[in-house]
Amino acid sequence: MKLRNWCWCCFAIAAPTAQALKAGDVVVQGGWFFLSPQESSTPLNTKLAPSLLGSVLGIEQEFSSPGTSLSVNDSSTPALTLSYFLTDHFVIKLEGGVPAEFELSGQGLVRPTGVAGELLSVDLGGVQNNPLATVRQWSPAILAQYCFGDVSARLRPYIGVGVMYTWFDNIELNKSFEQSLKQNFGSVLALATGSGSETFIDSEADSDIAPIFNVGLAMELDDRWSLSASVSYLALETTSNIAITAKDGALLSESRSKLELNPIISSVLLSYRWGDG
Repeated sequence: MKLRNWCWCCFAIAAPTAQALKAGDVVVQGGWFFLSPQESSTPLNTKLAPSLLGSVLGIEQEFSSPGTSLSVNDSSTPALTLSYFLTDHFVIKLEGGVPAEFELSGQGLVRPTGVAGELLSVDLGGVQNNPLATVRQWSPAILAQYCFGDVSARLRPYIGVGVMYTWFDNIELNKSFEQSLKQNFGSVLALATGSGSETFIDSEADSDIAPIFNVGLAMELDDRWSLSASVSYLALETTSNIAITAKDGALLSESRSKLELNPIISSVLLSYRWGDG
């Protein structure tokens, strides 16, 4: 499965602070986001296409695989934001940037029940199978923030909250993992259902709308330029899905796992202000 995504992106509220920053100012920021997922996942749940052979061999149509789990690595990506000061303290911000890329790794053995379970087993934790997939994440966001202190203060802390929409694309499976799925799951299931021998693998991750919470500090450099650093928490979850289909399009199996990603995002951003004064 491919899970490569995520934004980027768009997770942090960084408060631009230049001298005499005030209502009506527009601020552009560029810099870097550092993303550290605090992930957990449910065991993979698999549904198989019904077949006479599967019934004879005692293979359940739906089964869970205890001990299986998925994890995502840390990532970083360039960031770009645009802010508008509604007042001297309240700001509306749009965040975007280069989508972040992630690697999805696995642990545990996927194996159905019954005497033929060994024929359909796939080792998610196998060295040759990891990372299972790479994925790109897109996460545009809109945020509201409040900047403390006087507009002429050199240092201004801020807090913020927002909403981010995340989706994933460009999912690329590990070739060894893909081959293992085809040989150990696909070919057996295709034979059992009379769908031929050729199979195909498709993977995806669900999109999500998630809240962002942020704190940070901005430091004035001169009348136009400032530097800010922030830490954000994103309550993000997704469901990964891997489907095996036959050449005729018949669905042979589908495995799903819910991932709570909940990344902590730190950022360092350089700001430039447009406005009078």
